[in-house]
Amino acid sequence: MPAMADRIMKRVRGKGRGWVFTPRHFIDFGTRGSVDMALSRLAHAGNIRRIGRGLYDYPRQHDKLGLLSPDPARVADALAVQSGDKLAPSGASAANSLGFSTQVPAKASYATTGRTRVKRAGGRSLTLKHSRAPVLDNGSDAANTVLQALAHLGKGGVDDDKVRYFAARLDDNSMKRLVQARPEMSGWMADIVLKIEAARHG
Repeated sequence: MPAMADRIMKRVRGKGRGWVFTPRHFIDFGTRGSVDMALSRLAHAGNIRRIGRGLYDYPRQHDKLGLLSPDPARVADALAVQSGDKLAPSGASAANSLGFSTQVPAKASYATTGRTRVKRAGGRSLTLKHSRAPVLDNGSDAANTVLQALAHLGKGGVDDDKVRYFAARLDDNSMKRLVQARPEMSGWMADIVLKIEAARHG
């Protein structure tokens, strides 16, 4: 196996089955052209699988079902690397995960700092919707989930019970990051963050 392909497969195997990746994950190995060529050869040989434009995975295997579809969350992570946009669970997904809604989104959906679009990968459709709330690149998953849930619930949809509920689910670091990000938020959302902080100390 050529040196470039060998180095790529070593990193891929190190990440384990199910990893979704793009040429950008290997740009430290050489030129984009040489990386693209090596990935194409590896996919043609069956070592990896091409699941979309500029997207590949190291597919998980099932004894009876064969190669499994890629996990939407891992596809979303790879899309963020590919585009440079930041992603977080969509407002509907965030509200569902926090127990505010029993409605489970039919398709995998994510909030993005980029443009709204639908991306197909490995037989799945991912909806990427431009976020009305900031997506924190150095914030915890909990902080981003709360922000997207706030955006989904809307200005009039957050009562004192929900404020206390949010407060109980944030650790000190997540709360600190939310407070720091207040200038990036709409006014009502920034005010709710202060209420959540007060509820944690109340």
